[in-house]
Amino acid sequence: MPERTLTQSALADLADIRAQSRWTTSNGLRLHALDYGGPGTPLVIIPGITSPAIALDFVARELTDLVRPIVLDVRGRGFSDDGPSYTLQDYAADTEAQLAGLDAPILLGHSMGARIAALVATKTALRGTILVDPPMSGPGRGTYPTTLDAFQNQLSQAQRGTTADEVARSWPRWPRREQELRARWLSSCGADAIAATHRGFETEDFFDIWPAVPAPTTLIYGAESPVVTAAGAAEAARANPAAQLLEVPAAGHMVFWDNPQAALKTTREILRALV
Repeated sequence: MPERTLTQSALADLADIRAQSRWTTSNGLRLHALDYGGPGTPLVIIPGITSPAIALDFVARELTDLVRPIVLDVRGRGFSDDGPSYTLQDYAADTEAQLAGLDAPILLGHSMGARIAALVATKTALRGTILVDPPMSGPGRGTYPTTLDAFQNQLSQAQRGTTADEVARSWPRWPRREQELRARWLSSCGADAIAATHRGFETEDFFDIWPAVPAPTTLIYGAESPVVTAAGAAEAARANPAAQLLEVPAAGHMVFWDNPQAALKTTREILRALV
């Protein structure tokens, strides 16, 4: 199986990132994050299944006037080590280790990251959580809308060397810079990590965790998302009445990428209330 790789052109992207590397050890794994610094409340951002930390730079850099963003490279992605396993419990333990020393942080997770943030919130004192389009597939709930084959095909393209134009065929609405970063950085994600996480989307039930996520918590979802459908959003509202649910128009599952302006506006309003 091809190893995770980063080209010189990918590493050069770091010159444009206004953040410093932050390293943590969890159960023997070296875990990396991008820390944007500043005196504000820490906002720890947990990306999705095929997103290394740099993929959320366009979100983090727009929030530095409100908070101190720290974007995680989840195990098996970016500069973080591969893990022996990739369960939701593994990811939550890693995140808890990365929260050490942070005063009353806020957690924001997208997709896989939203599931991780939800579990951490049930065990750790936080200032609040923002869950963006968490996968609601699981036992008895059907399959995750994107197949494992689709993820593997995208990874194979990245490993052989893809381009922003090729990425745009799958993600035509994304800003050009984000298509370029996707093309250069997807190969930093491990095939085993993706496969195990995808399996978790269908064997681990978000609704086993969600009712216990304490307030203040907000669930953001794309109006056109196949992952959080209208029925899923309604079930989430019933299962956790203390939570706030907000819909982002003209966005699918990749909420920040599909409609950056509206998604960031919504996030900033939530953060203002929390800090």
